[in-house]
Amino acid sequence: MTGRTLRVLSYNVHRWGDDRTALARVVKACAPDVMLVQEAPTWFGTRRKRRAMAATFGLRYVAASARNAILVADGIGLTGIRGRRIWRPFVRRRLNFIATQLPGGAVGGVLVLGSTRLAVVVCHLGLHPRGRIHEITQVLTLCRSFGTPYLLAGDINEEPDGPVWKLLAEEGLLDLDAGPTFNSTTPHKRIDAAVLSPQLKGRLRHIPATKPDLAAATDHLPLLVELSGG
Repeated sequence: MTGRTLRVLSYNVHRWGDDRTALARVVKACAPDVMLVQEAPTWFGTRRKRRAMAATFGLRYVAASARNAILVADGIGLTGIRGRRIWRPFVRRRLNFIATQLPGGAVGGVLVLGSTRLAVVVCHLGLHPRGRIHEITQVLTLCRSFGTPYLLAGDINEEPDGPVWKLLAEEGLLDLDAGPTFNSTTPHKRIDAAVLSPQLKGRLRHIPATKPDLAAATDHLPLLVELSGG
């Protein structure tokens, strides 16, 4: 990519199971060059569903790991794509139901922005507190493997006073604080993150979508990051 800015949208789309028309309006209003998706549709016809979802946004499906996916706009070249499957050994307890969690994962790739080479990585951490530390350690290993500055974004499933956020800070990453991101109707928890290597320049942009569309589209609010290149 030869332009001087890159718009990256990080969004938990709730398995593409809510109001798809509202979701498409939100994404198109944000006009992302790259979309980092959490809870992408899965199970039967996974790739077909993800390509169909991307088409409703005017984007192209290029990479995935577990329920994370990367979509790009025309003219955006993502190279060196790497994914990491992250198995979750802990059980999830909810009410009287106990079950092993679905595998997690992370996926990323490299872009050239102006004269800057950088990676974008998406992840979705699990619900077990101890498990999240296990997961984020592996995610950071993937991020470092690109050998470039990087943007890491995704659903952390933990509020900022938790150990995952502490580990991200210890890594030297810059936290772009968007405020509460969950739930989309009455946001009161900040459980989604966008963090940058200190070598990168980036800022959060306002989401140019209506409140009814944001509430109907999915249960999370999106993060729209604008990166600037040299």
